[in-house]
Amino acid sequence: MKKFLTFILITLLALFMVACGDTDKDSASDDNKGTDKEKEESTETIKVEHELDTTEVKKNPKNVVVFDYGLLDTLDKLDVDVAGVAQSSNIPKYLDKYTSEDYANIGSLKEPDFEKIAEIAPELILITGRQTEVYEELSEIAPTVYLGVDPARYMDSFKENMEVIGEIFDKTSEVETAINDIEESIVTLKEKSKDMDEKALVILSNDDKISAYGPKSRFGLIHDVFGVKPVDEKIEASTHGMSVSFEYVVENDPDILYVVDRSAVVDGESSAKQVVENKLVEKTKAYKNDRIVYLNPEIWYLSGGGLISVEMMVDEIAESLEK
Repeated sequence: MKKFLTFILITLLALFMVACGDTDKDSASDDNKGTDKEKEESTETIKVEHELDTTEVKKNPKNVVVFDYGLLDTLDKLDVDVAGVAQSSNIPKYLDKYTSEDYANIGSLKEPDFEKIAEIAPELILITGRQTEVYEELSEIAPTVYLGVDPARYMDSFKENMEVIGEIFDKTSEVETAINDIEESIVTLKEKSKDMDEKALVILSNDDKISAYGPKSRFGLIHDVFGVKPVDEKIEASTHGMSVSFEYVVENDPDILYVVDRSAVVDGESSAKQVVENKLVEKTKAYKNDRIVYLNPEIWYLSGGGLISVEMMVDEIAESLEK
């Protein structure tokens, strides 16, 4: 009898151990499946169609290199880590943290440091118009995506760019929320501008020269998106604006004169006020009514087209219409 009971106990113990072994195998198998799934997720890619090419990009890429300050402020708002920034150019003050040694200096906006970029081993390089001439060289180092804003369709192209960023970095929801906030601010701004009779002129001041910008131009969103009426609808829509004289400004006599001071951000010396507010311009309604508005050149000239910078643009124009 005792032998029989002993046999039964040994048999049950053996069955129990076999069952445990199978469970461990199942558990290990599940763990391996989880690991394999994580590997699949980490190597997932998407194809990004942009103006210069169609580029295959890894989802949530590491060691991201950014050549555009608008795209940089977008990544900053979305809490996306960046490895390299164009520190040799003048980084806007609102992005001052990117001047630190925590970020690699990849050269200037127009002269990349290819060796430094290769050393970083980026999985993504983001560029805009200033880097189009070196697109091929950058593409040889890493997947390079062009996300420049099209002035002729500013908001549409801006939103498309932001959606690409959202898809690459799994930030679709955050991007959608930020865009909705900006669009709500624009609606409020247009409520002000639509009832205005005043007309505006936008000029870029560069040392002692000025260029005018109208609808569909670099700063055309002031008219096309924000609804401020242009004093001259026939301004040529070119990248560098239409070269004009101060006689032209007097002849068109704008109610509001918006000034972007290029020298302030390129040379570090602001000369626009002395250049613009001369004897001729003193004859305009803008001067007489204290409606010459000096826009922040760090946003309008160096940056723009980002989730933070576009919001700042809206706020600046809205404030100018409260006078």
